[in-house]
Amino acid sequence: MSHERVAKFCPICGAPTELHERFGIPRPICTACGYIVFFSPAVAVLALIIQGDKVLLVQRANDPKKGLWVTPAGFMEWDEDPAEAARREVMEETGLDVHIDRLLDVFHTPDDGGIADVVIAYAASIVGGTLQAADDAQDAAWFTRDNLPELAFLPTRRILARWVALEL
Repeated sequence: MSHERVAKFCPICGAPTELHERFGIPRPICTACGYIVFFSPAVAVLALIIQGDKVLLVQRANDPKKGLWVTPAGFMEWDEDPAEAARREVMEETGLDVHIDRLLDVFHTPDDGGIADVVIAYAASIVGGTLQAADDAQDAAWFTRDNLPELAFLPTRRILARWVALEL
């Protein structure tokens, strides 16, 4: 995996944990109260926004993969609807208000160089706002199928490969 999850201490009582096999894999188990630590996946969302023959991409301002390009994307909050998270991320990164049109795919991505474990991809259309790079995007721009920049992360690469192949 691209990143390891560690729990040295119990989140319930604070006692040290030890790794023991539970439910088929080693898991941190509290030495005092027996609590089993289950790690939740990090879930991100992305929005594929197409106008005519162009796709909207944002350039990453931060690591991992700083300077490379992606579809507008980001992490969900624990209590957030995935489609609303995608709308929020687009607004934060591009200044655009979008309508989520449909679900495109769900990716398992623990080894693609990012920190998301699961990425939910949506198609979206612009309903308002003014394009401007913001939040953790250093630039935002439109690209055609034949002039895509260097892309970061598996979900963006796979979704755009389908778009280039006219499969979306």
